[in-house]
Amino acid sequence: QVQLVESGGGLVQSGGSLRLSCAASGFTLAHYAIGWFRQAPGKEREGVSCINSISRNSHYEDSVKGRFTISRDDAKDMVYLEMNSLKPEDTAVYYCAAGPDHITRGQVMCPMTDSEYEYWGQGTQVTVSS
Repeated sequence: QVQLVESGGGLVQSGGSLRLSCAASGFTLAHYAIGWFRQAPGKEREGVSCINSISRNSHYEDSVKGRFTISRDDAKDMVYLEMNSLKPEDTAVYYCAAGPDHITRGQVMCPMTDSEYEYWGQGTQVTVSS
């Protein structure tokens, strides 16, 4: 049974940090690009960060660049999102997802659109108070 299970969310003050984890089972994580997405109340789900399966190239949404770091440990079937300098606007449910890499102009890329991903976790709530 394919599963992605997020953990590590919670309530934190503005400027604080959280580390989200995503545990994969039922499939070979190493073969997939991983994305972190978030959805705030009343808003569309948006891509936060992604990392491809081969070269570990990563991509970040502009508002989190320099504050969030994505990483993966395929030996442990784990993916992480380190979030620092958190802001109230980071408040959302955060989801991890697994899907195929993109091959664009000969380069292996990870997608930042949710329709590209096959497997999804149930989400973990992150709340940043001001």
